[in-house]
Amino acid sequence: MPQFFLNKRLIVLLVSIILLVALIGISLKERQRLTWPEQFIKDTVGVMERVLEKPAHAVAGFFESIEDIKHTYEENQLLKEKLDKYAKLSVDVKNLQQDNEELRAILGKKDSLNDYNPLQATIIGRNPDKWYDLVAIDKGEQQGVKKDMAVITEKGLIGKIKSVSQFTSTVELLSSLNRTNRISAVAQDDEKVFGLIEGYDTEKQMLIFTKIPSDAQVKKGQYVETSGLGGIFPRGLVIGQITDVTPDEYGLTQTAYVKPAADLNDIDHVIVVKRTMPTAEAELQE
Repeated sequence: MPQFFLNKRLIVLLVSIILLVALIGISLKERQRLTWPEQFIKDTVGVMERVLEKPAHAVAGFFESIEDIKHTYEENQLLKEKLDKYAKLSVDVKNLQQDNEELRAILGKKDSLNDYNPLQATIIGRNPDKWYDLVAIDKGEQQGVKKDMAVITEKGLIGKIKSVSQFTSTVELLSSLNRTNRISAVAQDDEKVFGLIEGYDTEKQMLIFTKIPSDAQVKKGQYVETSGLGGIFPRGLVIGQITDVTPDEYGLTQTAYVKPAADLNDIDHVIVVKRTMPTAEAELQE
């Protein structure tokens, strides 16, 4: 009996192998139609794919939605923080605007040495014989230009009005060798150091800053501006930068060389400066 079952199992195994080989051989042949087992298996697989596709997409979409929600939450938190900062910034700006308006209202009741009205002009002439002394501009008395008004470029002071006609004016440059061409100036640093710009060294092409007290701390690199105390120019017009400082022969004062902020050799367009605070001359005439 055991031998019979053993032989039966062997026969079943052999038949199965034969059927499998036959099916493989049939599947490898070029056919226009599939066998019914192949069709059954293919249709079954196709139906299962369609059945499982939607749930699979749904599950994948669910997890993607969770990830999107997470990113949205993080972005929302960042936006809330930015909105909080923006709200605070808006309040700060509003307070600063209010403070600024109050300060303007207070300062508006007082004249300032810094205030002036600008008038644009163009250089129309320069005599080669007096290259370092004078230039002519296309604005005159009809445009409100008056004698001794300061003249500047976008970089700094270049001189003052020497004479005025109806439609043109003559500007005396800082480089003029006229000894009476003086400007009250101040060197800006931790402490203000006052002196006079008088004279020009044509070899060094530097302005001469004189009458500096011997104990005053002035050094290379300091900026020099108009002080506004001369009674003509407004305060704060940039003149130049100190390049060297030397004591005088008696040790009572110091003299500094100042490189002009504006290029005195290359001038095309200028601004005539009218100080809004009354000048010393105008006050004496009243």
